Amino acid sequence: MRLVLDTNVWLDWLVFADAGVVPIREAVARGDASVFISPACETELARVLGYVLSGHALDAEAQAAALLQYRAIACTAYDIAEAHDIAELPRCEDPDDQMFLELARDCRADLLITKDRDLLTLAARKVKPLPFRIVTPREFARNCSGASTIS
Repeated sequence: MRLVLDTNVWLDWLVFADAGVVPIREAVARGDASVFISPACETELARVLGYVLSGHALDAEAQAAALLQYRAIACTAYDIAEAHDIAELPRCEDPDDQMFLELARDCRADLLITKDRDLLTLAARKVKPLPFRIVTPREFARNCSGASTIS
């Protein structure tokens, strides 16, 4: 299963050790899932790691450690020979979120996992059929056990 995580889900994994991402981490550890990232998404993650998060700022060492950890986990979209066959992606309300749709297309993702309201709204509207699903971490946990996929 190929996954794309938005920046907030990466933060939950790398910084906050949020229990909501444990099923994702376990699927990756078992080899049931691979997580993909693009240069644009990596740039955003690095930028956001420099923000004050939940009342405290990560020092440079903690930011570097988080990036090192993600690089050990994630594959790049360039590791895939061809993208999903979709002529045009829908436009996300927030232009900063468009890169996650593009990454999911480019890496032939099965799921884009997000907590972002604009992406979830786009999924609910089903304006254009997508070759991947947009789900929350909770939906992933609820519907994905072992090597099964979300249907």
